[in-house]
Amino acid sequence: MRVLICGGGVIGASIAYFLARRNIEVVVAERLEVACAASGKSGGFLARDWNDGSPVGPLARRSFELHAELAAGLGAEWGYRRLDTLSVVASARRELSAYRQVEGPDWVGREAAVHGQIGTTESTAQVHPALFTKALMEAAIGDGAALKLGCVEGITFSDDRSTVTGAIVDGETIAADTVVIAMGPWSILACAWLPLPATHGLKGHSLIFDHDPGPQVLFVEYVDAEGRMATPEIYPRPDGTTYVCGLPGEAPIPVDPSHVLPEAGASEILREMAVRVAPGLADANILAEQSCYRPVLEDGLPVIGQVPGIRGAYVATGHSVWGILNAPATGEAMAELIATGAATLDLSAFDPGRLAPLPPGAVQTSDTRPQ
Repeated sequence: MRVLICGGGVIGASIAYFLARRNIEVVVAERLEVACAASGKSGGFLARDWNDGSPVGPLARRSFELHAELAAGLGAEWGYRRLDTLSVVASARRELSAYRQVEGPDWVGREAAVHGQIGTTESTAQVHPALFTKALMEAAIGDGAALKLGCVEGITFSDDRSTVTGAIVDGETIAADTVVIAMGPWSILACAWLPLPATHGLKGHSLIFDHDPGPQVLFVEYVDAEGRMATPEIYPRPDGTTYVCGLPGEAPIPVDPSHVLPEAGASEILREMAVRVAPGLADANILAEQSCYRPVLEDGLPVIGQVPGIRGAYVATGHSVWGILNAPATGEAMAELIATGAATLDLSAFDPGRLAPLPPGAVQTSDTRPQ
């Protein structure tokens, strides 16, 4: 069996890793580079039980376990560590240090107050998302998988169009018994080829500071000088940097991932919020100003499974903010499903057939660049 995975983000890399461990031939097609989009620009936050009570809960718990196993077993370094997670309130209008309900780290400023502890080393952790994704891909390649850089331009079918036979990558037809769509928000382009529901992209901005105040993650409710609410997140990393995100964007997703850029003024706003919470960031160099699109579907759940009515066609996308967390369990389940026809985890809630497919003519291919 040969499996062609379309997409070299964390979901595609995870599927490739678990398939290669089963000695199944795998080819990963990626347009730019491994982890070039949200898989390389996200926070890398992991939570064991924050999805409990939803269909994603068992997937998240299994993935949290797998993250620890992979960190211990693969022998690569991607910044995995358990840590405490704190809820913080902050305001540009007044000093809040007197309102602390929980004693927090000394690097939280006087315009912020630690409101509660929402995660411990038993329930929350982090990874460097780009390093994690690349390590999984490298491990898959070490087990025999192949990486092909090129744009997926279409799917090939049997004469009666009931079965996939491969995909077209930069004009070259690559034969495969199974094709997996794992292109994040760009999976919507596959709606022109397969009966799939629409995947949308939610844009967010982030900054990386050359500064590491301490090993805690902060989830912040921030009120600016005009009374507007925002929810920045602050992730110090073991590599001596601090990742800050939490400002949405409005620009539509471009067809080419290399055209994803921060919007005007976004970095300045995000930096101002971050400095009010953590004043030590004020003098730190900014190493990266970036943005990415998180893949989401209409009902907020991912799609993981076989494409309805098409033999050999599978999809795994739509993990929203939990892509890094849920990638290992998604990869494990998809590998089981492809290899044996069934997964240990119950994937019924993520059935691609639960949502109406997007009409092929509705897919727009004109590119858009933020101004």
